Parts: sequence; structure tokens; C-alpha cells
Amino acid sequence: QVQLAESGGRLVQAGDSLRLSCSASRVSLSLYAASWFRQAPGKEREFVAFGGWAGGITHYSPSVKGRFTVNKDNRNNVMTLQMSGLTVDDTATYYCAAVQGQLRAYSDPKAYPNWGPGTQVTVSA
Repeated sequence: QVQLAESGGRLVQAGDSLRLSCSASRVSLSLYAASWFRQAPGKEREFVAFGGWAGGITHYSPSVKGRFTVNKDNRNNVMTLQMSGLTVDDTATYYCAAVQGQLRAYSDPKAYPNWGPGTQVTVSA
């Protein structure tokens, strides 16, 4: 099973940019479809961005499209999330998730058996 670890979360101001990383270990990330999710206090976990499987295909939540960019680098076994134009509504714990093989229900958290522990992003006004 793949092991995932997120990093890069911190306190930033509204309008700032931030880059999150998800490092995979034990097996190659190229075998997995992977996505970013986030969860704010008192809210359900929500889909943010799909990094694809072999690469090339990405999908975004409407709330982040145009501001966030996901990149799944199978060669280096890492998936990143470049975030710009951050707002207080982006405050959440961000998780990367992976499932072996291709995936159609990419926005459904229940489709992913492998999760990292999360990294906290806090955006101040």
C-alpha cells in the first residue's frame, strides 16, 4: 500500500500563494489515481483537485478552479497543489488521497482507501 505525507501548510494572509506537496512512499505513485481534498472545522471533507493517474488529466472543484493547480509528478513520486489568491474560505486541513488504478468517481472521498495525515492551511483576512 502507498504511504502518503502532506507538507507545506502554514498560516498565510488573504491573497497569498502557497504550495502543498504530497509525497508517496513504498510504491510508485504512477500506479495510483490521486486527489486533494480539504476539510474545514465542522464541515464535511470536500474535493479540491484530481491529479489523474498516469498524468495529463486534471479536474478541479468550481471553488478553486482558476486559482489552484495540481501536478502529479510520477517520476518523483510527488503530487503538488499550487494555490494562489487564497481567501479565508480556503482555511482547512488539506489531505491527499490515492487509489490504485484508474478512477471515475474522483471527487468522492469514499473512493479512496489511502490518505495522508493532512496539513493545515490557515488564511487570515
